[in-house]
Formats: sequence, structure tokens, C-alpha cells
Amino acid sequence: MLLEVCVEDIAGLMAAVEGGGDRIELCSALAVGGLTPSAGLMAAAASMPVPAYAIIRPRAGSFVYSADELAIMKRDIDAARHTGLAGVVLGASLPDGRLDFDALAALAAHAEGLGTTLHRAFDLVPDIGEAVEVAVSLGFERILTSGGAKTAAEGVAALEQAITIAAGRISIMPGSGVNIATIGQLWPRLPISEVHSSCAVTTAETDERLLTLGFSAVSARHTDAATVRALKAYFA
Repeated sequence: MLLEVCVEDIAGLMAAVEGGGDRIELCSALAVGGLTPSAGLMAAAASMPVPAYAIIRPRAGSFVYSADELAIMKRDIDAARHTGLAGVVLGASLPDGRLDFDALAALAAHAEGLGTTLHRAFDLVPDIGEAVEVAVSLGFERILTSGGAKTAAEGVAALEQAITIAAGRISIMPGSGVNIATIGQLWPRLPISEVHSSCAVTTAETDERLLTLGFSAVSARHTDAATVRALKAYFA
């Protein structure tokens, strides 16, 4: 089982590698589902001994993008390529939740030569079968999805449906809420070869001045090497 660990900073990146993660999804702002990481973090990830994919998402909120936003996303893909990352994580939606084929085709073409993952924009689609076919036709390697639910464990029936439709043509990678307590609800029930997890622990902010000035949240989640190691050991 391949374990992809999503991280948002250099400490998380180091913890994921130390714990034995097999691939990195590189982000910023995981609290809103992940935004495009900085070029500096991309460069740091490219120097690690495991492959890293950068999410290309210019803002929080919907995945309906303007022409200007798509232009920025293409430049961010260029940054990922320039720093030597293995791939990028893409997604784009139409206002009704269907995948935006034209936008995705343009982004995927711009990312030619890089690995590509379709992200959880997939979880908004009204028709799983149609969305899987779009992802296959555009050459994505995998779909990261929670089955349209808050967590992958809650969306396991839809994950099964996606896997059946995919029929081995594309990997369905469960993500969201995947941890040592929930993985048994997904595997071995699902015939999967990779999973996605933050492998995070929650810590409290103790510096009252940072809280007062709005520089920090009351609590935050951080990738933890021991948690990565424990999830990897589950599949041994």
C-alpha cells in the first residue's frame, strides 16, 4: 500500500519523510483543503528522497476558475516543473459541480511530462461515472476522493462505485479522515493500492500574544512522523 502524506510546511515535509511516507502532496493552508505551496517549499520537497506532487489551487472556496486564475495556475505548474517536482494535483469545476473538461484539459496539457492527480473537486460531482470517464480521458493517474462525503470512511459506498467504474484504468485513492482509527473501514474492503492522509496530531497555541494579535489559531494540526510510521505499519 502506497501512503501519500499531505503536508503544508517544511516540518511536516520532514516528518512525512522520516515516518516513511511514500509520496508527498505538497500544500499550503490545509485547513481549507490545501492551496498552492510556495516555490521555496516546492524546492525543498524536490530535494527529498520521495516524490512530491504540488496542489495547484490558487484560492480557497469553489473550484470554478476564471481565465485569470487559470493563467496563474499554469504559472504555478511551471514552478513545480522548474523545481523538479514529480507531479501536480489539479481540479476544476463547472458551476453545477461537474468537472470542467475544458479547464482540466488545458491544465493537464500544460502539465505534460509531470504526474497528475485529480483532487477532491471530484467530490462535488453529480455523476460519479461521468467524472471518472473525464479523468480517464485526460490521462490522470489517480483520483483523490472521499466518495463525496466529509470523510472517506463515510463515503465508502461511493468509493466502491468509483472503483468499479474505473475498472483498473485509473487509481481511486481514498482521502479525508484517513487514519489508524478509520483505515479498517476502507481496507481491505476496497481494492485499493494507495491512500492519502495528513497523519497529523493537534497541538495548542500557548503564546497568548500570538493569539491576541491574530498571528496564530488556538490549535493547529501538524504532520507527525510517528503517526506516519504507524499507518505504514498497518499495511505491513
